Amino acid sequence: MSKKKKKYYTVWQGHKPGVYSSWNACKTQIKDFPGAQYKSFPTQDEAEKALEGNYFDFIGKQKTFSSGLSEAELKKIGKPNYNSIAVDAASSGNPGIMEYRGVDTKTKKQLFHQGPFEQGTNNIGEFLALVHGLAFLKQHNSTRIMYTDSRTAMSWVRKKACNTKLQRNAKNKPVFDLVDRAVQWLKTNEYRTTIVKWETKAWGEIPADFGRK
Repeated sequence: MSKKKKKYYTVWQGHKPGVYSSWNACKTQIKDFPGAQYKSFPTQDEAEKALEGNYFDFIGKQKTFSSGLSEAELKKIGKPNYNSIAVDAASSGNPGIMEYRGVDTKTKKQLFHQGPFEQGTNNIGEFLALVHGLAFLKQHNSTRIMYTDSRTAMSWVRKKACNTKLQRNAKNKPVFDLVDRAVQWLKTNEYRTTIVKWETKAWGEIPADFGRK
């Protein structure tokens, strides 16, 4: 059995900003802190250098990507449509602390962000990100398409239902309040936005990825 790699956690905004050597220590600093900003790094040195910088300079930064697909497969898939936005979610556990955001696919400029919430799941975050994106594009009368890497969230949007198995409780009430609003929005609004599956195997991580893998 392979040994789990050590990680270090930079907390830019939390109860006590700094670098922490365990997830539990990091979680203590971001729990119940509105707008907490944090990210994991493979070494303490990288985490400490990141602390001197800006949170938004580090999230979504992916490693050098090399596709395992053949030239023929890549040609068939093509390139991303940059007249688009991309959405993604991150959850530290299932359930765990969850947040989601939407960005411009080409520039990675953040367009909206919600969380972190004390308790949620990645699927719920992906669903909320899609509905938030639909409302955002409709509000701006935009013809852009929207990318997601979650087939589950796409299915929930089509069905206008959040089919999560997570049970409602006091901790996740803020998340389920958003879920109820999202479902209601889907049932009472029409939209023309095309939702497209992001081809991770061909293009790498989706631009809205939080870079915490």
